[in-house]
Amino acid sequence: MHQTLQKYFGYTEFRPHQEDIIRDVVDKKDTFVLMPTGGGKSLCYQLPALLMEGLTVVISPLISLMKDQVDSLRSNGIAAAYLNSTQSTAEAEEITTAIMDGRIKIIYMAPERLLMSQTLKLLEDAKVSLFAVDEAHCISEWGHDFRPEYRKIRTLRPRFPNVPIIALTATATTKVQEDITGQLNLAGCNTYMASFDRPNLLYQVWSKQDAYDQLLKYLENCRGNSGIIYCQSRKTVDTLTKKLQRSAFRAQPYHAGLSDIQRARNQESFIKDDTDIIVATIAFGMGIDKPNVRFVIHYDLPRNLEGYYQETGRGGRDGLACDCILFFSHGDRYKIEYFINKKNSKKEQDIALAQLRAMTDYCESRTCRRGVLLSYFGEDIGGTNCGMCDVCISPRETFDGTGAAQKLLACVEELDQRFGMNHVIDVLVGSKNKKITTKRHYLLKSHGAGRDYSKAQWQSIAREMIQQGVLCVEGIRYPLLTLNQDSREILDGNQAVSLVKPAEERQIIRQQKNISAETGLFDRLKRLRKTLADKKNLPPYIIFSDTSLEQMASNLPKTHQEFLDITGVGENKLKKYGDAFLAEIVDHVTGKPVQSPKLPRAVQGRLSATQQETLDLYRQGLTIQQIANIRNLSSSTIITHIEKLILAGEIDSIDEWVDTHKQQAIQKAISDVGADYLSPIKEKLGDDCMYNEIKLVRATVMAAACQV
Repeated sequence: MHQTLQKYFGYTEFRPHQEDIIRDVVDKKDTFVLMPTGGGKSLCYQLPALLMEGLTVVISPLISLMKDQVDSLRSNGIAAAYLNSTQSTAEAEEITTAIMDGRIKIIYMAPERLLMSQTLKLLEDAKVSLFAVDEAHCISEWGHDFRPEYRKIRTLRPRFPNVPIIALTATATTKVQEDITGQLNLAGCNTYMASFDRPNLLYQVWSKQDAYDQLLKYLENCRGNSGIIYCQSRKTVDTLTKKLQRSAFRAQPYHAGLSDIQRARNQESFIKDDTDIIVATIAFGMGIDKPNVRFVIHYDLPRNLEGYYQETGRGGRDGLACDCILFFSHGDRYKIEYFINKKNSKKEQDIALAQLRAMTDYCESRTCRRGVLLSYFGEDIGGTNCGMCDVCISPRETFDGTGAAQKLLACVEELDQRFGMNHVIDVLVGSKNKKITTKRHYLLKSHGAGRDYSKAQWQSIAREMIQQGVLCVEGIRYPLLTLNQDSREILDGNQAVSLVKPAEERQIIRQQKNISAETGLFDRLKRLRKTLADKKNLPPYIIFSDTSLEQMASNLPKTHQEFLDITGVGENKLKKYGDAFLAEIVDHVTGKPVQSPKLPRAVQGRLSATQQETLDLYRQGLTIQQIANIRNLSSSTIITHIEKLILAGEIDSIDEWVDTHKQQAIQKAISDVGADYLSPIKEKLGDDCMYNEIKLVRATVMAAACQV
């Protein structure tokens, strides 16, 4: 088991639970795995597939997930493939033949393909050793991403009674867990639950005021890093993307309103590090294994904590730092409530409202955000300060709130525990709105007793009391404030309450740099990785993760054996890439000057379909703006195409776009500060040069270096 781990995956030890899970699977035991995103779920079925005779069938919800996983497995020297609708009949037949010949160890497919009669017949004729149900929460109607077709997977058990099933998910409450094991007939299976905690993620909630200005300030601090920005609507995605492109960020949109081809292009561009920022609806991300996402921003309020947790989990999969920032406003909450109330099913409405309330409680929490998030999934992290959320890093001052709490609880009691928060607070602040006058609640003793606080302050006090468990909420559709034993103790003066003082919001903006950035070697290795990845048409992280590059830059391996000791380097990757990376390290240590990355001729000659289309229009004498208008793309996107065309040797001169004197000034700035990042070049040049001009000149400099 350990030899296989080292040989194919480049790891010397297992993460928590992995070894026990793999032993159970190899022993043909049904298994349920609940493990956070980035925790190593895939290895729990990929490694057993290599140890067991026959075929492992992985049921996956998205085509993008399949391709990503298969590319990674093949890079490690593992015979893997997928069957889906993107393939031609000839390609599908070739894979089918390989399965029957025993040349495939792992096959990925969606549930719809799996349950087709010809697929089931194929699997019956082949020797199936394991079924792995990935993203298993999709099977549960209580989950955040329920897919009815996943329910039909339960028919595998009677058809393949002797084949073990492993179900895996990163997000599942107790109710969802029970639904998964019940639907898949996994009664009595071994269950493994890893901690949901991702200690490298910094959680923050920012008030949604001047949100774009706040966002821009943050992004300026981390130009060049990869990140995802989630929005609720397609319109917001498109508007925000255009604003970011105008601010010279390499950003692309992703939502269901784009064509399949455009979505695939944008996703591929992001995965290959040609785009830094994806602005997306929640349609983006499931199964995306890009490990170097340094920030995940929710520009709008998510609908539930399960989805939020999974989306933030797409950041920092390499174990390095990632910021998770959520912009919160009650206006967003009301919009979501409006759409929930449009649902036809009362049961669906109740589930969605309960999930939204938990999401809102998280945003309004005055206690550790990590604690609130993990407790939702049934985990107690212990302690009160995680050191990695805005609440814990910048704790607010508290005060003795017993008097305020008694006023609120007395009002709830006087109203017979039959009203919601807003009405209770209206009574406290002395409102005489229609509802209060109609019900004659202005005659209550509590009416006006809380005028020492504003309505917003009372809302904050009430929410914090709910989070502390000294005040309860009952009901989903019409939530009512109710009392419990702690409430009675406070009213009787036997228990004190500490509350947080209202204060200005504090935003934490970390300077995101690589730990080996000062040596320059990390950036050299990163450029080499990108060059090799482009040559093989792979995402850079398939070659090596940032974590591996960091170790190389720190440990400075000189021999093949030392290179094998780097995390993520297996025998296959040593054979493919070892000499190139070792040579780069030696060059750096011996003082060889850093040069612009040289692109192989094979890379220079390869153009994508969209770049070729831009080239054809350019050759017709059209301007950049005209090309952008014809193609319904932004001018920044066309500039990116032209950069690629310059590097590919298709465009020799940029004189029509950038004045020759300005070219010389930009070239000198690049010589002084390097070509890796645009911001330092722009800072040196000032307002005289635009980012797009810098991009074009930089491309000509790199193209010239390629000819040396």
